[in-house]
Amino acid sequence: MKTFKNIILPILLATIWISVSEFVRNEFLLKSYWTNHYSNMGLVFPSEPVNGAIWGLWSLLFAITIYLISRKFSLGQTTFISWFVGFVLMWVVTGNMGVLPYGILYFAVPLSMLEAFLASWIIVKLSKQN
Repeated sequence: MKTFKNIILPILLATIWISVSEFVRNEFLLKSYWTNHYSNMGLVFPSEPVNGAIWGLWSLLFAITIYLISRKFSLGQTTFISWFVGFVLMWVVTGNMGVLPYGILYFAVPLSMLEAFLASWIIVKLSKQN
């Protein structure tokens, strides 16, 4: 029971938060940036159900990563390291591939920092990490 309450539940709740945050940001706030950018490249923005499932998997893996980082670092450090690993590295790769619409970063940077902070906070508080 302790494993569920202190490990699995915080990871699942953080996964839900991350998934909701990603969905709202990319489907409601930034969808036009993505679709216009892809259209200008002669591509269709991938929004099939399988893409959503992969983002759900990414959310779970991100939450697990945050949990592991939180075992050794403070809330602030966990937030920054998680944000860097989860987002900055993704933006470097997608930017390198030419599929990142740079205009989204004005919105995505602060919103992703909030996402990483709240996910870290959920995990730290619910797993009894100081």
